[in-house]
Amino acid sequence: MAAATGPDTEVSFEFFPIIRQYKSGRVERFMNPDPLPAGTDPATGTVSKDVVVDPATGLWARLFLPPNSQGKTKLPVVVYYHGGAYVIGSAADPFTHHYLNALVADAGVLAVALEYRLAPEHPLPAAYEDSWAGLKWVAAHASGNGKKNGPEPWLAERGDFARVFLAGASAGGTIAHNMAVRAGVEQGLGGLRVTGLLVVHPYFSGAADIGDEGTTGRAAKARADAFWRFLYPGTPGLDDPLSNPFSDAAGGSAAKVAAERVLVCVAEKDELRDRGVWYYEKLKESGYPGEVGLLESKGEGHVFYCINPRCDKAREMQERVLSFLRK
Repeated sequence: MAAATGPDTEVSFEFFPIIRQYKSGRVERFMNPDPLPAGTDPATGTVSKDVVVDPATGLWARLFLPPNSQGKTKLPVVVYYHGGAYVIGSAADPFTHHYLNALVADAGVLAVALEYRLAPEHPLPAAYEDSWAGLKWVAAHASGNGKKNGPEPWLAERGDFARVFLAGASAGGTIAHNMAVRAGVEQGLGGLRVTGLLVVHPYFSGAADIGDEGTTGRAAKARADAFWRFLYPGTPGLDDPLSNPFSDAAGGSAAKVAAERVLVCVAEKDELRDRGVWYYEKLKESGYPGEVGLLESKGEGHVFYCINPRCDKAREMQERVLSFLRK
């Protein structure tokens, strides 16, 4: 007997092994582990809690404080955007949660992992708008505000808003770049000063081919183009400034990154490696006046440091990131 078919079983789009959407609109997500609860991490002593940023939209964030951080000492603030190709992941997913527990403990910073709505239920640019709203909420604490019922105490009492870093991995790295650009263009963050931008294994693209995109990588490039249009149905294509920060449509805005320095991390065996190096080189050529650094992890793949955080290359990367935050 043939299996029943219908809009709830017929596939309209698939980007395996990440996501599948059916004609009915039903979505299946893969590689999307259950979120972890906030609390005290037994391995590092880092303490985390979840807070509501905007009750109207459901926007929320997970905050992290380092162990033994009681007192009035102000801590640098790392605003972090999780990865997941805009369709999976969370501020509470295991990769983000464990990574920030360790980073916060080692660096002695206050981290804010901002949640954002996911495509395709909320097509791009929803993730970018949520990310900007979250960043503005963080910035509001620099002037003693935050939300209608008062500022968030951890931020208001412990955050040093003269030392703020924007950071993210994969799609989150792309978001972090775009938030830094928007902060530079709009000058809308009040007393918050962006000291650094950390862009890890970023998810950029562009219509013009680089590396092997026009030869052996042609099929992968076409797949990436189709996926971008799935994420953002109203996009003009891969030269959308949200995908290609150096396109004509971007109008040179990359040079206005609101950070004094930038660290770009790539991995040798990551399919996104060439675009990460391209971003590093183009940013240096853009007229951006700050310092731009590059770390390439040889022999490693995409977000390897989350998958195997104790490997030598993950430790090497952590030391470079800590140096960047402490400089």
